[in-house]
Amino acid sequence: MSLILAPDDLHAPLDEEGLKNGHNGAGEELREVIDKSRDGAPATGKAVSDLFSTDEIFHRVLATAEDEFSRSARLLFLSGLAAGLSIGLTFLTRAVLTGLMPEDTTHLFGNLLYPIGFVFIVLGRYQLFTENTLTPVTLVVTRRASLPHLLKVWGVVFTANVLGAACVAFLFSRTSVFGPESAAAAYAFGEHALTLAWGALFFKGVIAGWLVAGMVWLIHAARDTIGRFVIVYFIMFIVPSTDLFHCVIGACEIFYYVFEGGTTVGTALGSFLAPVTLGNTVGGVILVALLNYAQTSDDRFWDREMISWREWFLGQDDGKRVATQD
Repeated sequence: MSLILAPDDLHAPLDEEGLKNGHNGAGEELREVIDKSRDGAPATGKAVSDLFSTDEIFHRVLATAEDEFSRSARLLFLSGLAAGLSIGLTFLTRAVLTGLMPEDTTHLFGNLLYPIGFVFIVLGRYQLFTENTLTPVTLVVTRRASLPHLLKVWGVVFTANVLGAACVAFLFSRTSVFGPESAAAAYAFGEHALTLAWGALFFKGVIAGWLVAGMVWLIHAARDTIGRFVIVYFIMFIVPSTDLFHCVIGACEIFYYVFEGGTTVGTALGSFLAPVTLGNTVGGVILVALLNYAQTSDDRFWDREMISWREWFLGQDDGKRVATQD
């Protein structure tokens, strides 16, 4: 859309009566531009300017999903690798603080900096698998993208996340980054995880996936960086404090345990990573993505054509853009 405004138009009051009577048209166009992002996602709420409705939050999530689906596999992998490496900061700070307070059996002190890696990921816009149980899923449930394309995105991001987490675990295991107390605490994380049954890990993973995907939803409802930081910090603090498990930080912990000789790779993957990842996926997709989509009432907020069911099951292509007039 082409918009040319005179200087006086920029300062003209956007009074309600003037808008109704067709006056101040340039100001109305300016408001429309300001209130929408490049992809058409709302920047302000319709009913209340600083509060988004469910439809508006969903539209903002869709815009993020569109950006993720448009990335090449290489860019997704590099972003996912950055997320996996960043999660090592959570492992580091949690182990160090826990080692400093061995008498704190609740480990609440040790969990104070657990969210640091997630702050890097969320504010740095890295690709984290558990975030992708919401954002790209929205394009699939609205039949604007295919299921195979979603699985491809998940596969690339998850592989990169786990590889990055394993690299950090190897670094900590083979260097003197950890002191004796911190190393003992880090070892205990993996040891504790493998004392739990497959089913317990799965259901703990479901709740953690619910929390993380819910965090992503709330981030799209927030309007500033400080608000997003607070959301990330408090929600991610809940995960270790309630003895829940996140698959990527859990990968870092369990691979450290492997590199220290505590278990085998096969046991780490089959007895820990598999149930936690499955639980995280179920929690994020069902309890957040599908449930919140079911609350939406406006299906006109996206500019992609719906694809056929055959293409949805088997295809790789997204729906074509609907032509718009400038």
